Amino acid sequence: MIEGVKRTGINEWEIPLGYIPGMRVPGRFFLSDPLAAMLEEGAVRQLANVATMPGILQNSLGMPDIHWGYGFPIGGVAAFSLDEGVISPGGVGFDINCGVRLITTPLELRDVAGKGEIIDELFQAVPTGVGAKSSLLKNSEKSLDGMMLQGARWAVENGYGMERDLARCEDNGCMNEADRREVSRKARQRGIPQGGTLGSGNHFLELQVVQEIYDPAAARAFGLAEGQVCCMIHCGSRGLGHQVCTDHLKVLEAATRKYHVSLPDRQLACAPLASPEGKAYFGAMAAAANYAWANRQMITHTVRQIFSRRFGIGYDEMPLVYDVAHNIAKFEEHLVDARKTRVCVHRKGATRAFGPGTPGLPAELAAIGQPVIIPGSMGTSSYVLRGTAVAMEKTFGSTCHGAGRVMSRSQAKKRLSGKEVAADLARQGILVRAPHENAIADEAPDVYKPSGEVVGVVHDVGISRRVARLSPIGVIKG
Repeated sequence: MIEGVKRTGINEWEIPLGYIPGMRVPGRFFLSDPLAAMLEEGAVRQLANVATMPGILQNSLGMPDIHWGYGFPIGGVAAFSLDEGVISPGGVGFDINCGVRLITTPLELRDVAGKGEIIDELFQAVPTGVGAKSSLLKNSEKSLDGMMLQGARWAVENGYGMERDLARCEDNGCMNEADRREVSRKARQRGIPQGGTLGSGNHFLELQVVQEIYDPAAARAFGLAEGQVCCMIHCGSRGLGHQVCTDHLKVLEAATRKYHVSLPDRQLACAPLASPEGKAYFGAMAAAANYAWANRQMITHTVRQIFSRRFGIGYDEMPLVYDVAHNIAKFEEHLVDARKTRVCVHRKGATRAFGPGTPGLPAELAAIGQPVIIPGSMGTSSYVLRGTAVAMEKTFGSTCHGAGRVMSRSQAKKRLSGKEVAADLARQGILVRAPHENAIADEAPDVYKPSGEVVGVVHDVGISRRVARLSPIGVIKG
């Protein structure tokens, strides 16, 4: 382990006050010994840097998928007081509300024996890759405003889903604080043609089969059964969200100086939550988050269309298990010093994991806890978990968001061949489609930590508990 970091329990570690000057709270992260051996010193430093920010509460937190990022480490969580705290794009990320959702079907693996055909059809129907465009919005400014203000509800009301879908989205798929006036003309221009598209990088659409059930009661509540074919969608706010982050970073860099905020890293540029600059970024971020929820809802509709046409099943036979955000800042109520307190929680490469009885969960899931979806990496398992009371106590209701990279994209391209990775996956019965070979090499299983090891940490610590394991059978990469 990195010098100066202390073990405080099984899979729990602390960055003590004084690790770097100016820390207001300790850092805390969750790693098994094998994962600790992969930990970057830069990610630890970033977690300590976050602990210096004004108004931070309790701890700066790192999930077991922690790795170096922009400002915050990816896998980083921090909550800030409304009076003294700040908002920082580095604590949200460029791909605002990059997130994941899971759809079930009544099909089993034998029903999709000709899976190559359906993978090809999905690949043709859902635009992928850098700059991918869709005709779904028909260049409509009005539709874009609807996506930014209403999120998933706009999509449902315009024929891209069912009312039930909304209850199975985090915050019903909409942040009410959205302010489209704070979204630039350039961001709008990038967003209009990209509604209903997958994008690039680690985004994917994946057909999976439920291989293992760990918690039968929770699995029944979530609608999961062994042998069932599911579809997982992972994408975000596309060029619109990236532009929102770029635009407001410039403003917040100036605001950091204006409000005399001393930071160890300029990538943590921020503004007080109550400041005009802070409010403007939050409003634009919320608009981009809503766009992402609408985007995933539109892709869901396309998937249902194809499955309905090919297998003769109704849309209501393909329900949404849940949709969770990975890159977002939100106002939530949490216990701070034994008092319920409204705070601003930044989750950057981290998933909300609200426990049983938390307000805002669908009534049928209130006794179980929030579904948590942790994707794997093409050839590795994905997991469905449930949120816990322990997460509410230790991590502001947060857990990991995936496996976490151990190799950069440039390193992956040098060391791996996309053609060889695809061939190896095909030998395992996993079909891959991508716009080019580099997109496969970038996201090869070897590029990531073992998903089972990462999920085992959060399960053992208790900040989310395993419900089911899903294996990929067909993957579409962005």
